[in-house]
Amino acid sequence: MRLSNAPTPDLRIVPIQKVIPHEEHDSQRAQPLIERIRRESFVINPPIVAPVSEAEYVILDGANRVYAFQALGHQHLLVQCVQYDSGFVELETWNHVISAWTVEEFIEHLASLPEIHMIDGQDANAIAHIVLRTGRVIALRAPVETVHERNAALRRFVNIYQQHAVLHRTAISEPETLWTLFEDGIALVFFPPYQPVDIIAAARQRAFLPPGVSRHIVHGRAVQVNYPIARLLDSETSLEQKNEDLQRWLRQKMARREIRYYAEATYQFDE
Repeated sequence: MRLSNAPTPDLRIVPIQKVIPHEEHDSQRAQPLIERIRRESFVINPPIVAPVSEAEYVILDGANRVYAFQALGHQHLLVQCVQYDSGFVELETWNHVISAWTVEEFIEHLASLPEIHMIDGQDANAIAHIVLRTGRVIALRAPVETVHERNAALRRFVNIYQQHAVLHRTAISEPETLWTLFEDGIALVFFPPYQPVDIIAAARQRAFLPPGVSRHIVHGRAVQVNYPIARLLDSETSLEQKNEDLQRWLRQKMARREIRYYAEATYQFDE
């Protein structure tokens, strides 16, 4: 299989209540996103979902967008469906940059967390590692035996800086590079890896990951789709008819050569 030959995006319109998250939404990003979508006329980048049954989909990417559409009362949602085991989906983790806070306050709040302990240096059994701007490395230990228990402990941990600081996701892992990009950054957080089975179980059992931890790299992701939101909101058109209209719209886009496939990795500057 060549990842440069990703399949044509499988776009569908599905009931929004059938789309379930595997992670909590990001409270810092939710309200601005709701207000932005309220003003928009098009779905630009559809959430990525994996079908887990005939009528249920797990969100792999786009939990905040789905939350925003739900908050706005949408009943139907445009999504891109991918098969988790297709070979075109990679699962990694984001790193978190903590900014706009002080190291002293951060450590003080960490020390107050029940059953989570700080150990200097690296630890193979840590639920997360922290690299402070000072260079100090801290391993977080917690009495957890399952991934679900680890998720619960990580939610308590991430919630601390969600409430008091600014959270940035990044794929960069070199602290020296990050400190030049985030001048007010105080710490870089690394998370342990997950497996696809952990993501599906977290969704189905509501044992959510913290926001912005899982990172799904989808080869053949549909971006800048610009599908009219009005078509999703039309209460007089059935879901079946909406999907027929969507497929007709896609065929027209293809016939007019308005869909272009880029095999190389790209940076998008209009997010």
